Amino acid sequence: MFKSRSLNKQNTEQTVDKHALLFGLISVFLCGIGFSIIAPVVPFLVQPYINNPGEQAIVVTLLTSVYAVCVFFAAPVLGALSDKYGRRPLLLVCLLGSAIGYFVFGIGGALWILFAGRIIEGITGGSISTIFAYFADIIPPEQRTKYFGWVSAVVGVGTVIGPTLGGLLAKFGYSVPMYFGAVITLLNVVYGYFFMPESLAKNNRLKEITFIRLNPFTQLANLLSMKNLNRLLVSAFLLWIPNGSLQAVFSQFTMDTFSWKPALIGLMFSIMGVQDIISQGFIMPKLLKKRSDKQIAILGMVSEIIGYSLIALSSLFAFYPLLIAGMFIFGFGDSIFGPSFNGMLSKSVDASEQGRVQGGSQSIQALARMIGPIIGGQIYVSFGHAAPAFMGMILIAAAISVLYKRTQVA
Repeated sequence: MFKSRSLNKQNTEQTVDKHALLFGLISVFLCGIGFSIIAPVVPFLVQPYINNPGEQAIVVTLLTSVYAVCVFFAAPVLGALSDKYGRRPLLLVCLLGSAIGYFVFGIGGALWILFAGRIIEGITGGSISTIFAYFADIIPPEQRTKYFGWVSAVVGVGTVIGPTLGGLLAKFGYSVPMYFGAVITLLNVVYGYFFMPESLAKNNRLKEITFIRLNPFTQLANLLSMKNLNRLLVSAFLLWIPNGSLQAVFSQFTMDTFSWKPALIGLMFSIMGVQDIISQGFIMPKLLKKRSDKQIAILGMVSEIIGYSLIALSSLFAFYPLLIAGMFIFGFGDSIFGPSFNGMLSKSVDASEQGRVQGGSQSIQALARMIGPIIGGQIYVSFGHAAPAFMGMILIAAAISVLYKRTQVA
């Protein structure tokens, strides 16, 4: 019979438990596959239920937005519960909920069922923050940026395989990728049940959960009032808004601009995963020796601006090689921003606050990904296919300004 065990020690003695690390990496790998496998087929699942083709982009982005709404409200609750009861039970419940969400989405039959599937998955979608808190528990502070880089690379492998696999499985039916995502997520639940060790020691757990701690708006206000976190979170929020827009509208963009099918759309999504692998395997280790977390984050943001500019040009000139180049450069920027941001975030608080801060960060990201798709879908329809990319260039330039000022005073 499996018995969960705590892995927390004093920082001076803490070493990384290999079995816990393996479970965490497998979890994020399967999350990467499960989330990305559905990306190429969402517009095709929506299409039968839309009478006006002009509304399709808006419905696709609303499906992304409703997921983010649920994550926004659920993430602080999941973070607080994981701080009090441990990471293991929360992760298992969240993964099970994701599997159910994929299955309902795959069943379809009406638009409300598609939205129901996304709501179920979104309520348990705060599991990512719990996974990051899990890694923060088992990894010494001075090594976290390096290991968060590994996490990003493993997610990259999942996102390489996921969209390509989803595009190929779509040949057997547009719902097949959803069912496959449900199955692999359930397999992760089974693996976690039997082999996942608990990472949060009882003496480091939250003593009491207050209502204030479960309120996402109060949580955001408290986090943004922390001087060592506010500029970091605001800059990330400005970056996540256009990123959420791009993720939501990308499949529709390639359908409308280049008449691509699921297999090719999936291959394009895989570029992001390839960038994670390349960046974390070869580039991040060198950057970490020469640059601080903040400097790496700003480099990533500049790269994203260049990527957005090429994506916009690909639409204006209907020239897909520019899109491919833009996605490579954008993917590089995204892959180095993520681990540097999470490294800075996790080093800002102690062990008992990791779930709260990671949950709050997840809420901020969800809020941005709630706003981003709605704005992106509207300006895509109203101002043209290049409009979301132009929005990205403007907002990330503002984010660099915010983070650069923090760097100057840090």
